[in-house]
Formats: sequence, C-alpha cells, structure tokens
Amino acid sequence: MATAAATSASEAEAEPKAGPTAEGEEDEVKAARTRRKVLSRAVAAATYKAMGPGWDQQEEGVSESDGDEEYAMASSAESSPGEYEWEYDEEEEKNQLEIERLEEQLSINVYDYNCHVDLIRLLRLEGELTKVRMARQKMSEIFPLTEELWLEWLHDEISMALDGLDREHVYDLFEKAVKDYICPNIWLEYGQYSVGGIGQKGGLEKVRSVFERALSSVGLHMTKGLAIWEAYREFESAIVEAARLEKVHSLFRRQLAIPLFDMEATFAEYEEWSEDPIPESVIQNYNKALQQLEKYKPYEEALLQAEAPRLAEYQAYIDFEMKIGDPARVQLIFERALVENCLVPDLWIRYSQYLDRQLKVKDLVLSVHNRAVRNCPWTVALWSRYLLAMERHGVDHQVISDSSKELEELRSAFTRALEYLKQEVEERFNESGDPSCMIMQNWARIEARLCNNMQKARELWDSIMTKGNAKYANMWLEYYNLERAHGDTQHCRKALHRAVQCTSDYPEHVCEVLLTMERTEGTLEDWDIAVQKTETRLARVNEQRIKVAEKEAALAQQEEEKAEQRKRARAEKKALKKKKKTRGADKRKAEEDDEKEWGDDEEEQPSKRRKVEDSTPSAGEAQDREPEAGLLGKSVPVDVDPPSKQKERAAALKRDVPKVPHDSSKDSITVFVSNLPYSMSEPDVQLRPLFEACGEVAEIRPIFSNRGDFRGYCYVEFKEEKSALQALELDRKNVEGRPMFVSPCVDKSKNPDFKVFRYSTALEKHKLFVSGLPFSCTKEELEEICKAHGTVKDIRLVTNRAGKPKGLAYVEYESESQASQAVLKMDGMTVKENVIKVAISNPPQRKVPEKPEARRAPGGALVPRQIYGARGKGRTQLSLLPRALQRPGAPAAQAENGPAPRPAVTTSAATEAPKMSNADFAKLLLRK
Repeated sequence: MATAAATSASEAEAEPKAGPTAEGEEDEVKAARTRRKVLSRAVAAATYKAMGPGWDQQEEGVSESDGDEEYAMASSAESSPGEYEWEYDEEEEKNQLEIERLEEQLSINVYDYNCHVDLIRLLRLEGELTKVRMARQKMSEIFPLTEELWLEWLHDEISMALDGLDREHVYDLFEKAVKDYICPNIWLEYGQYSVGGIGQKGGLEKVRSVFERALSSVGLHMTKGLAIWEAYREFESAIVEAARLEKVHSLFRRQLAIPLFDMEATFAEYEEWSEDPIPESVIQNYNKALQQLEKYKPYEEALLQAEAPRLAEYQAYIDFEMKIGDPARVQLIFERALVENCLVPDLWIRYSQYLDRQLKVKDLVLSVHNRAVRNCPWTVALWSRYLLAMERHGVDHQVISDSSKELEELRSAFTRALEYLKQEVEERFNESGDPSCMIMQNWARIEARLCNNMQKARELWDSIMTKGNAKYANMWLEYYNLERAHGDTQHCRKALHRAVQCTSDYPEHVCEVLLTMERTEGTLEDWDIAVQKTETRLARVNEQRIKVAEKEAALAQQEEEKAEQRKRARAEKKALKKKKKTRGADKRKAEEDDEKEWGDDEEEQPSKRRKVEDSTPSAGEAQDREPEAGLLGKSVPVDVDPPSKQKERAAALKRDVPKVPHDSSKDSITVFVSNLPYSMSEPDVQLRPLFEACGEVAEIRPIFSNRGDFRGYCYVEFKEEKSALQALELDRKNVEGRPMFVSPCVDKSKNPDFKVFRYSTALEKHKLFVSGLPFSCTKEELEEICKAHGTVKDIRLVTNRAGKPKGLAYVEYESESQASQAVLKMDGMTVKENVIKVAISNPPQRKVPEKPEARRAPGGALVPRQIYGARGKGRTQLSLLPRALQRPGAPAAQAENGPAPRPAVTTSAATEAPKMSNADFAKLLLRK
C-alpha cells in the first residue's frame, strides 16, 4: 500500500547524515528524527491496527506499540525543550522571521491565499504541529483547499491519531475534504484509513459505507475510478465471511457494466477468479460498456494530451455528456472540470444552472451554489443565483440573515454588499464587481416602492451617477422612470435637465423625452426653457461630432498620402531597377558589336535567336594559333573564360535545348509547378528528389526564356495518375525560401472556369482571420497564443509569392464555440507591440471576369467594352505617329433627326497604311 511505501521512505530519510560532535546536538537530532518517523510510520500502524490475525503486522515491521513509543518520545521531546540546548541555525532563524512576517500580513489581509500556503509550509517545516493545525483550519474556513493541501493535512493528522477520539476527528476532516472538490485520491485514502478502524464497533459497516459513497462520487471516473473499485474488492476479499463471495461477485458485475479504462484486464481477472461460468447478462453488459468506452475515448485522450487547465477540452466533453443526458455522468464531468478551472465563473454558472433546471435536488444544488461563491466571491451573478436557489428551496430565513428586523436587515445587507464590492473586489482584483450598479438600483427601487422613501432613493441615484454613469442616457431614463412612478414632476424636470447637460452617447433621446414631458405637463415658460437648452446642447454635440469627423478624415487622408508615397517610392525603385537592367543589356550588346567589328566583314548577320557554338577549340585550331603567336614575338596565353562567360554558355546550352510541345492527353498524370526561384541553375535535377517521393517521375520540363534564363515554372510528368494526385499535396512547400505552387495541369482554353485557389471563400464559423501580426511572428508562436482558447486544427500564415509574411493568418479551431471564444479573447491583443485584429473568416467575394457571352448584343455581335485609341489600352492615348504620316480622318456625319449613324466598318486592306521600316522613318526625318 501507499502508506507502507511512505513509511519506508520516511525511515530512510530520517537516518542521520553524520555523527554530531556535541551531546546537545546529538539529542536534538535524535528528537527531530523521532518526530519525523512518528509522522510517517504511524500511518501504517493506524491502518493495520485492530485488523486481527488475518493481517500480518510483523511482515511489514510495524506495530502499535512502536507507534505509541515513538509518539511518546516525540511528545516528551516537545514538552520539555529545556532538557536540550536548542541551537537554531541561520536557516531556522530566517524561517521564524518569515513566519512572523506572514502572520502579520494575514492579520492585515486574511484573503491572501498565497500567504496562507507559505505560512502552512513553514510551520510544518519547523514542526509547529499545533500552529499548523490552526493555520489550516483558518484557511479552510475562507478558501476551498486543493487535493494536495488536503492530503498533506490528512496524512499529518493520521500520523498523530492514537485513540478513538482522534480517529473521529480524522473522519470529520475526510468529510470536509470530499466536499470541496471531487478527488479520487482523497476517497481512496478515506477508504483505506477506515479499514484501520474495522475492529471498532460498527467498523465494517463504516468501511462499506465509505467505499459505496466513493463509488457513487468517483466510480464513473474513466481513468481514476478503477482504483476505488479494486480497493473495495480487495477489502471484501480479505474479510472472512460466508457471504463475501457473493459480495465480490456483485462488485465485479457492477464494475464491468461501467465504461472504464482497462476493462479487459478486469474481465480477465473475473474469469480467473470465478469458479462458475460468467452469466450471459454480465457479458452483454460488459460488451455494451466497451461500446460506450469507444465513444468516450476521444474526449479522454484529448484531456490526457492537453495541458492544464484544459478548459476547451472539458467544454467539449460537457457538451457531449449533456447530449447523452445521463445526470450522474454530467455531474461528474462538471466536477472534473472545476478541479482545474475553479476560478472560471462561467463554468460554475453553467453547472448550477444545469442543477437548478434538471436535477433540482436541494442538498446538491445548495452545496454547489455555496462552493461557487467560495471559489469566485467577486461574481455578482453567483451570489444572486445562490440567493434565488435558497428562496426556491425554502431555506430558513435565519440561514440567510441574522436579524428579525427585516427593513433594517435588508438595508444592512445592501450596505455590506456594497462595502464588500468596494473593499474585497475592486481593491483586490482591480475590477468593478457591479459596473452597472444593479445592487444600488434595486436598493433605490425598493426604497421608493416599498418604503416610500424617495429621499433615500435619490441619494442612491446620486451615488450611481457619480460612479461614471452620468454620461449614459439609459441610466438617466431609468432614474426618470423611477421619479415618474414614485416621485413628482419637479424632480422629473430636474433630472431631465441634468441629463441633457451630461449625456454624451444619445443626447437626442434625452432631449426628446424632456420636450415630450414639457409639451404635456409644463407651462409655456418651461417649454421655452426646454427648447432653448435642447437646441444649445444639440448644436454643441453636432459641433463636437463634426470636429471628430474632420479629425478622422484628416487621419484617413494622411494614411492615404503615406500609402501613395510608399506606392510612388516602390514605382521609382522598380523603374530604377529596370533602367539598370536596360543599361546592362546595352552594354553587353555594345561588347558583342565590338567583337563583330574585328571578325569577318562578310560574315552573315545572326538571327534574333543566337546560336552558340562549341567553345572548346579543336586540335587543329590550337596548332594554327601557335604560329600566329610566334609571329607576334610574344607567347599568347590560353584564355580562361570568366564565370560570367561560363554562365552565358550554360544559358546558351539551355536555349538550344529543343522545345517539346505540351501533350494535353497527359494532363491527368502531369502537374504544373510555379513560383520557383529564378536562381535555380538546374531545376530538373533539384526538383526530382522532391517529386520522386510521390511516385516515379517520367519527365521534368523546366521552361526557359529566349536568353536561357529559368522562368520559375515547369511541368512534372509522372508514370501514374495517383502519383500526380499525391504531388498536389506539395503545394505551398518551401523551396529555397519561396512557396512552391503545385496545381493540376489543365488547359484553360478548354476549361475557362477552372480555379486553382484551393481555400474556401465562403463563411467559415470555425476559422478565424487574424490581421496585424508582426512579420517576425512564426507559426509556432501563433499556435501557442491560440491554443489557450481551444483545440487548434490548422494555422496558415499568408505569404507573398516570395515567401515573405504579409502579417495575416488563418486559424482553424475544432468547433464554432471555440472560435467564438477566441475572437472575444484575442481581438485587440498585443503581440510583439502589434495590436492584432481577429474575426470570423468571411472573405469578400472574388471578382469574376466578364465572359464574352455576357457582352453579346441581342443580334449576336460582341459589344466592345471601350473604344481605345491607336495604341490600344495604354497609360496614355497619345499617338506618337509623325505628323507627316498622319492622314485626316473622314468627318463624322451629323444626324439631324434620329440616332447618330454608326461608324462604317472598313476592311484593313482599304484603310491600313503601308508598313514602313526604320530606314523609311530616317529618310523622312532627313528631308526636313
């Protein structure tokens, strides 16, 4: 058992490290060792105590007398410290000072949770058992304790329990512990500890009662419930009774009917233990439980893989259980979720709402409400639900209040609530517990309606307005309605006049209400005053709105100017780059012309597409060059081509590769690859290993320009169609810093409607669009931010064609609820000094190009979109044709009546001017 292991560990730890030099130090070490041993070994002694001859105490080496002896030694060591010369070292003095500081801090603020935990830890370290017990008691009255704190407290109390009264005290502690949270480990310790009291009166019934309650509480727990079942069966197997066999049979059958992890091992154990064949009904229930287990496994595995607090996983699990509708399982999953998310008010509200509407069990409902306000005391909604639940279940009035004077009691309750919100919520948590002042509004309404005390109601409303609510029209209208119902016209008029001056969100509404009241109930003088005030106020509001609009317009104009400047700078940079490129081309052309001048004059003019001959000279040519060098009297060195020349030769070789026309019949086994780096020297060699992973590659055809430069795209032909389909999954794969685009090979002339864009352009409620991200944000960093709000299925960072991020991303969640929650939490979040925007993915509709059929006239002829000039659709419509060649056009015929005549369509042979060469243009210019 766990207690025996703890005992052995404590014994090993308690051994002295070195022999003390002084007698006083030796006695001190001995006393400390005795105290530590009694805290651990007494656990096992209490467990096996009074178990009778069926339990072998000697085998474990633990006896009751040993525990009593050691406890007596520890007590004597504590009770008479004067016998030993205690010499506190520096560490102990430091701990004592820290204990005093923590106690003083708690005397100032008793709600400091971490201060309680630190104090208990130091007191326990110093062996102050009485002070530790008092500190734990105080903390448990204010806060619910975690499983770790309860187990530590229980182990210490178990180690000190020596008689029946101490055992009853430990039982009371266990009862308190199992009420805070659902803790299978505490129930297991409770059952094992109750076994130690089996020798007392009613001990057997006590043990069975504890185990049955444990099964009711955590027996359905998928992962931890198995330990409770096994401990209960082991206990029943150890009891020597005639009816124990039937009891063990019953436990096996009950357990096999519940879906739990490792059910197969339990079934095999039952087959081995049982002497009779297993009944058919038990096998049917077991198979049914296995089927249920398969449905629950995905949710349990999601919890095991996720990190605490796993709120999104628990929310999905709760939704699944509520669809099934088993109340016990719904209650269990809520309790499991609250162990890790006890400070989430929404989860408590959802749990209490389910109990109020579905189970309606008084003790259970009130217990959950009480635990909710203990965990989240700053949430007004939980307190109001708790009060409604107590009223709904008829709780005694004395439980809710402490006074018989109902009016004074109610006012005192309102006052305490406001003081609590101010001191314990606003000051401690830095947020308003009641931003709309609903408590004060209800108090004012009760004072006006039930107590006829409008003076108190008006004082309360003055306090409400001074808390920052005077700028809201709805607050003033709420106060006005209260005055209309229970006050007088004078105060109504006064309230509306104040509202006109103070309201900033909807002043028009308040002004309209004031004019309506004066129109029906006021005098002419009151009407004039109201009109003057409302017109002045509205004029001022309009001026403020105009200024705000002008300011926003100026900011927008500044942004547009900045964008235009950036656009102009990019254009200039692009033009400069293009100019440099043109200069380089002109320079290379000039060099080629110089080479031609030294060559043969009768050499034929090369065609536009240059042909590169083999640059390696033959043996004869090498011999002819040597005499020429001798005639000059100098040794001519062999020219070694520079790298640029070698690159030109490689490009020339690529130009001379015969072009293979694309075979459309092989489109099904071919993919089109684009957006590749232009710097790739041998695309077919570099891309082949990448695509051979998808299947056997028949051919890779890179496309080169007339100059031999790689154009960034190619065709990859496979042997089988399935390989081509698999290659499509390589789309957007990074190749030398750029995303490679892989798409099906489709002839767009035959399929004009084919779209390569593979992402959805419709509304996707489970996917988020994130903008404003810093360019340095990686996919892993964004996933770390998003997974706190739900299960992230996929993240796609949007990049340009060069692979550089654009500050945009798409985040896909498992469900719509998780995506909605992420929008609320992440929108406006700051990531690396950038404020991001988050919204549900709903891309705008893509512009569909107009089809030729849509522009056909009723007669069937195509209607031109726009009649362009002589140069077509260009940036300017100026014709650069020399004036000497321009011919006056025929004057357009004017129509006196009816529509203007259409321009005559002439044939190209009749109107087209003869083509002229550059020499003809030169002659024309020389004549002038």
